[in-house]
Amino acid sequence: MKLRSLIRSSCLVIGITGAFGIHTYAETIEDLEDRQSELQNERADVQQNIEDARSEVNQVLTDLEELNQELEQLNETLEENQRTMDETEEKVDQTENEVDQLEDEIEQIEKDIEIRREIIKERLISYHRNGGDIAYIEVILGSKNMGQFISRSNAVKKIMDSDKQLIQEQQEDKATVENKQNKVLSKLQELKDMQTELQGMISLIEDQKDAAKEKQKSLKDKQSELLALQDELQIKDSELANMQQQVKNEIAQKQAEQQTETIVLASHQSSGNDEGSSVVHTSKSKSKQSKQSQQTKSAPTANGNISTAINSGYAHLGTPYRWGGKTTAGFDCSGFIHWAFKQAGISVPGSTAGLSSTGTKISYSQAQPGDLVFFNTYKTNGHVGIYLGNGKFIGSQNSTGLAVADMTQGYWKSKFAGHVRRVR
Repeated sequence: MKLRSLIRSSCLVIGITGAFGIHTYAETIEDLEDRQSELQNERADVQQNIEDARSEVNQVLTDLEELNQELEQLNETLEENQRTMDETEEKVDQTENEVDQLEDEIEQIEKDIEIRREIIKERLISYHRNGGDIAYIEVILGSKNMGQFISRSNAVKKIMDSDKQLIQEQQEDKATVENKQNKVLSKLQELKDMQTELQGMISLIEDQKDAAKEKQKSLKDKQSELLALQDELQIKDSELANMQQQVKNEIAQKQAEQQTETIVLASHQSSGNDEGSSVVHTSKSKSKQSKQSQQTKSAPTANGNISTAINSGYAHLGTPYRWGGKTTAGFDCSGFIHWAFKQAGISVPGSTAGLSSTGTKISYSQAQPGDLVFFNTYKTNGHVGIYLGNGKFIGSQNSTGLAVADMTQGYWKSKFAGHVRRVR
């Protein structure tokens, strides 16, 4: 960080200028001119440090502004998710009421079924004679004449058809109740799963807010430290300017004396009997270190269709996060993975649970662009993205939408546990 180097260099300048303040008298014009040159160099260093500190302050202000915007966006996303959570809770309550109503309905239908059973039972008993067991065929055969036979046959047929209809209605009622029960319970489970997902997202946003606030505090502390350093450097610059003026005045005075006392000065210099103490100056050597360019390790190159999956997202950066989304109108994390690989003609699951077991598990040290990286957010493997190389990944984040993020620092580093899958 530049701040530490600024503090070290400013302390060095302060120490040197303090040493200059010990002697306010130089013996010769050459000594004074050397000192003037050194003061000028030191003042240039101080002014450069002031400029560096000012640049860092400006960068900190820019970072703070971006962080404030990020916090504002996080708050908006949090409010939106909280509204969705409230709506989901209302739906859960409504569905639970439906379950209660359905239980009452089931109870009533079971009572109706029991009544129908009693009717059938009584109808059968009505054909018993003196405690004897007479079947329908006996009723028919017991007819005294053809008219009675036909009448009894028609009656028995109607009774049998009615009994058959009652039994069929019983079975249909049971099927209807079971179907309603399954649908309502499925709906209730779906809503509860959605509650869990939403709660996880809210927790994720809260974590991101805490991380952003911690960074905000760090930046404000840095800003205060830089401003204090700026003030101190400004004071030192003023002191150096005053010392420069003093040396300039001394040079002018020496030049005037030299013009009027040339002979006396020459005599004193040749005899070596100069009055006053001589000041020994040590030349100050400065070595400036050349800046070494840091060579960034190039990432492995993805081949074939995997490259298509990687590159498909860049044209849609900024696409908003949408829970369950799998289109360019809005993605959630697993929905984006499903969509991106689909562009490359590769079929992968559309959920983090499914993706976490897709392909082959590899170590992070073997990761190549196109591999899937997982993060333990609100749950194990709760978030997923496509690795791009050099510690970067692309994914649909709840707070930023589709974006490229750094998994080597900050929030994502803390949530990455090394789970990487290769889809090949």
